[in-house]
Parts: sequence; C-alpha cells; structure tokens
Amino acid sequence: MNFPWYFQQSIHKFNGTNYLCSVKTSIGQDIQQVISLLKKGEVVGIPTETVYGLAADSTNEDAVLKIFEAKGRPTSNPLILHFPSIEAIDPYVSDFPKELLALARVFCPGPITFILPKSSLVPSLITAGQETVAVRIPNHPLTLSLLNQLDVPLAAPSANRYGGISPTKADHVFKQLNERIPYILDGGACQTGLESTIVGMHDQKVIVYRLGGISIERLEQELAYVPEVKNELHHGVRTSGMVKYHYATETPLYFLSDDKQRFTANEGRILFQQNERNITDSDFCLSASGDMDEAAKNLYAALHDMDSRGFDRLFIEPFPNVGLGKTMNDRLKRATAKFQD
Repeated sequence: MNFPWYFQQSIHKFNGTNYLCSVKTSIGQDIQQVISLLKKGEVVGIPTETVYGLAADSTNEDAVLKIFEAKGRPTSNPLILHFPSIEAIDPYVSDFPKELLALARVFCPGPITFILPKSSLVPSLITAGQETVAVRIPNHPLTLSLLNQLDVPLAAPSANRYGGISPTKADHVFKQLNERIPYILDGGACQTGLESTIVGMHDQKVIVYRLGGISIERLEQELAYVPEVKNELHHGVRTSGMVKYHYATETPLYFLSDDKQRFTANEGRILFQQNERNITDSDFCLSASGDMDEAAKNLYAALHDMDSRGFDRLFIEPFPNVGLGKTMNDRLKRATAKFQD
C-alpha cells in the first residue's frame, strides 16, 4: 500500500517492504544522544545559522533514504553535505577551484554552500546522480561540536515537509516532523534565518545557483564582479531551492499590492517595516526600523506564526530588491506561486 508522505508516521524498510511506524520525537541538547542515533542510522533535526536541518550519516544510504521519506522529498532533489572545516571537505571532492576556496576562507563557517566535483566517497543518492556535490560548513556551536565528534559528514536538507515553510526554531521542526524523527537538537532560533547561498563555477566565473544568506553585493565585494544568478531548474545544475513551489504556507499567501489595499477581518498582513503604519493584531512586522538582517531572521518565524492563526488569506509586503531583500523576494515568489495558478 502506498501512503501519502504527510502521514504523521515514519516509513521504514524491512525485507523490501515499507512499513509505517510511529516514533516519539524528543527535543533537547544532548549531543551524545544525537551521535548515538546517527550511528544507528537514524535521522535527527539539527540547528544551523540558516535553518534547522534534517541530518543523517551521509555514508549510510539507508539512513539517507529516511531523510527523503521523512520529508516527502523526491530523490531527484540533491542534498547538501555538512562539514566541520574546509580541510574535512577535501576527501569528498576531486577539486576545489581557487576562486571558490577563496570565498570559503572568507565566509566559512557561514551561510554559503559550494557546488564541487565529487569524489568516489559520495554516494549518488546524495547528488541525485550528478557528478557534483554541495558542501558547506554551518556556523552554529552545537552543530560544529557535533560534526567535530563524527568521522563522516552529515547530509542535511531543511527539517520540514517538502515544499513547506523552512524551520528556524526547534518547535517549527516538531510541528512538521513530530512522530517522523526521534530527536531534535535544540540550538535556539537561527541567527541568519535564510538558507545558504549556493555557488559554483561555470566558464571560469562564480555562478549563484541559490540566493541565500550571503548577498550578491557581498559576493561582488570579494569577486570584483557581479556573479550571474542561475537559480532555475532549466539551467542544468540541480540544487536545493530551485523548484517553482517552495517555502509555502497552508494559508493562501499573496503579495501585498499597496497600503491602500482593503482587508477583511480574517486576513493577515506580514510587513517589512512599520513605516508610520498602524500595526494591528492581524499584522506581523518583521522589523520596525526596516533592518534587512532582522527581517530575514524573522521571515520564516512570521510565516509559521501567521499560518497557524486561522486567517483565510495572508498578504506579505515585498522587500526592496537589494541585499538580502533579493533572497527574501525569491523565497516569497516560490511561496506564493502555488496560489497563483
């Protein structure tokens, strides 16, 4: 029998058959328990500076399959490998171009992921059959401590249901993956709040395959040129965050047209800044002062909160298309797409 992915159970394989078995999900800060679970082939929620990840031993293909099963994520969507240091990446890639290595030395640990040619140590399941692998070094003390105590990198996409809102708190993970994973390592609220920027090389130039926590402008400062953005599936390289429908609420979500737009009593607004507007109980202001970093940190938390409040429709204010505003507008374009068709 085929069960829909959104059931509140985990699917495990036994003698070639899929069985649903409910697991108790705990939240805590016990790194040794996490290590024990990972070595047993389980998947766990882990904190990073970007969003919470759903982690498994990347060398254990049965464990990696549980990531896809728990999320309802297609195996055609590649995963990112997480490492404790630049040096730890070396055995898993066949080359680390000097332009990308220079960026790694500036931004790592931090919200940046590199697309590199993989070595034979990386299973095809991780890369969705591609000859490249996505690697990064997260900037969170708990997860760096965890990675330094392991002999293998962790495969970890965001710890949410496929296509849903990314989690920036342990409670967000619990809400979406309760009874599907055994443990969530609680590292508090994510400090960046947006997924990592994904970069690679093409024609001897750095290419951005996903807008993220490192802005285009910040990359330009290091590269001395503006990197091209190729963040759609038709560009050839497949990475996380490229699908049309993503980061979506259950409540219909639309862009806010202007301040004169009329609202019903059961419609909510997510605003970038207060800007002398009257903020009501139906509003969520991401940054009273209009600080882009603060808005980025609060964006997914706002979507989770407003989605849970029973509104008929939600409206969100687009961001100035500079810095992290480009990243947030990209996320919202994909989040609203399923309500436009």
